[in-house]
Amino acid sequence: MDVNLEIRHLKLLAAVAEEESITAAGKRLHLTQSALSHQLRDAEDRLGTPLFLRLGKRMALTPAGTKLLEAARRILKDLRAAELEVLGLNGNIHGQIRLTTECYTCYHWLPPVLTSFHALFPEVEVSIDMQATHNPAEELLAGNLDVAVMNCPPEHNNLLLSPLCEDELLVVMSPEHRLADHRRIHPEDLEGETVLIYPPREESTLIQKILLPAGVRPGRIMEIPLTEAIVEMVAAGTGVAFLACWSVSPHLHSKKIVGRTLGNSGFRRNWYAVTLRNRPVTAYMTEFLKLLTLEGPRSMNRLSASAATL
Repeated sequence: MDVNLEIRHLKLLAAVAEEESITAAGKRLHLTQSALSHQLRDAEDRLGTPLFLRLGKRMALTPAGTKLLEAARRILKDLRAAELEVLGLNGNIHGQIRLTTECYTCYHWLPPVLTSFHALFPEVEVSIDMQATHNPAEELLAGNLDVAVMNCPPEHNNLLLSPLCEDELLVVMSPEHRLADHRRIHPEDLEGETVLIYPPREESTLIQKILLPAGVRPGRIMEIPLTEAIVEMVAAGTGVAFLACWSVSPHLHSKKIVGRTLGNSGFRRNWYAVTLRNRPVTAYMTEFLKLLTLEGPRSMNRLSASAATL
């Protein structure tokens, strides 16, 4: 595709627009005032329209300049991201890691991972894509993610699974609930109960793996996307939920809600760090996955152990 402008013109446009001064923009770009003025005239000649109004020493964007500035900022941002990616592919210390988890609550134990990682690779950006939480595997395979933390990864030849840890899900309820004095909850105990689940119900662990196989029919199913909202409704006696013990540990300690083991042996699940099998190998990605397998589970297991003492 033929274009009239070059990257230097876009950088110049952004600098002059932000500084509103030829002199200040020249210092920022390490250009003399005459050189910058010459490049600006060159850009305007190529486009056949002025990009700035000269108001004394102040430079004000024209409508054409405003429109071009929007594109320039977008292009320069995309170019920077691409450069970081390429540097990362070459094994340098610059790059980007695009991350998501299969559960919103898992973002709670990412801070210690990010703190340790950025101490080693301060120039590597870790971007968290919360929109991909609903379909992490698909986003990975589409090339839109680098790492997904999942407990139900699909079997796929292009996905590589690195085990993280195991956690337990508890049946949680109000301390005033009729089942609160039971030490263990069996599926049939939940017959006719209002159950609070994460959407969609077709993927609910409680519905699909516990109640339906046991032939148990809940009284009402309420889909709520946020753990905090589920906890509040459980505490109010609206219904029961099936949540990770580490995710509700503070609420168990405060006696706001109670948690009970499901069945005789409990219900446990395994977590994995999922990546593409053929992903480029970089030092920073290797270190990030190492920290993810060490620091992340420590936070999860610490909270789980704390909850288990109740």
